Amino acid sequence: MSGVISVEEHAADIMARVRPQEPEEIRTVDASGRTLAASARAGLDVPAFDNSAMDGFAVRAGDVAGARADAPRVLPVAADIPAGPGSPDPLPPGAAARIMTGAPLPVGADAIVPFEATRAGLADSLERAIVERPSAIGAHVRRRAEDVGVGDEVLPAGTALGPLQVAALVAAGVARVRVAPRPRVVVVSTGAELVAPGAAPRPGEIPDSNSTLLALLARECGAEVTAFRVGDDPEELARLVEAHAGADAIVTSGGVSQGAYEPVRLALADRVDFRRVAMQPGKPQAFGALDGGALFFGLPGNPVSVAVSFELFVRPALFALQGRAATERPRLRLAAATGWRTPPARRQYLPVRVLREAWPWRVVPATGGGSGSHLAGGLGRAEGYAIVPEDVAAVAPGDVLDVMLVS
Repeated sequence: MSGVISVEEHAADIMARVRPQEPEEIRTVDASGRTLAASARAGLDVPAFDNSAMDGFAVRAGDVAGARADAPRVLPVAADIPAGPGSPDPLPPGAAARIMTGAPLPVGADAIVPFEATRAGLADSLERAIVERPSAIGAHVRRRAEDVGVGDEVLPAGTALGPLQVAALVAAGVARVRVAPRPRVVVVSTGAELVAPGAAPRPGEIPDSNSTLLALLARECGAEVTAFRVGDDPEELARLVEAHAGADAIVTSGGVSQGAYEPVRLALADRVDFRRVAMQPGKPQAFGALDGGALFFGLPGNPVSVAVSFELFVRPALFALQGRAATERPRLRLAAATGWRTPPARRQYLPVRVLREAWPWRVVPATGGGSGSHLAGGLGRAEGYAIVPEDVAAVAPGDVLDVMLVS
């Protein structure tokens, strides 16, 4: 095991080993949760034609100029234009056309008078428009291609696709997109003390929450996940790793420290690097690229260490495999509402709750038990991680810190 290295050094080594995967083409409507591998360009104008933004009357602005409640402009209604297919006839001079939201603007009209600006509104709208307030040229008109024009870039490569992004692409006539494949991730929790989630632990046993945590975090990153649990037998772990060395990533929890029963270290000492990183929690780490192509992440076994290590090292790598433009969680500068202890010469990542009752928001530790990496219950209340620099001896109330938000 080498000397202590910084968080940045460990992260940089990981990112230097990442090789983005070859993209694939899929239907846009199936692309939520994926990452764009190539720029998506519009096949349609958005809006597709000039149309009304309000229910009311299509008019020439000059025909209603100066309209007042005591001196309205009265225009005959020449047409009724609902939203739907077809093109309306041109608007005759001096006339109005009743028009609904989204309906195409007739040639000759250059403004919309909402029903609210007329005396009778919808109730008396098929024969005449009694306009009491004028509309300027362009009022309540959505112009063709004012949002996106054919050939324009709708979203750049590297964009994470969610419901909003997929809907925007569909609206712009993008039927298919090139996306990064989902990373194939193998999660392995180690330890003879672990029992399956839901099983009743015997004395000396604990539920295996790490495999669930890692699998869910990886799926949140768009990965396809297979999860396993092994004991403290390094040969069993070695066989499992060898069988899945062609995955995109293998993530283990536990077994990387200096104890007598450390299956990851015993099984992979000659294949990956074991390091000490200047952070709390998560000081012992392992990383390497296996011959089969998989990136190997050996994380510590305590649940808070697992969660923090995933955020700092695994999550950015999984996003980089997909060519994601943004690989890190958002951060805010927030003040501590209370004080707590920090480790010497190590950067602390403390699970915190965010107090949102008043601005500026403040943070408090997510658990009353301190900063121990074994305090899994506090993770359920954590909304982020307060990041305390290595040279800070203790956090005092009012100290302003970077906070990595996770919810």
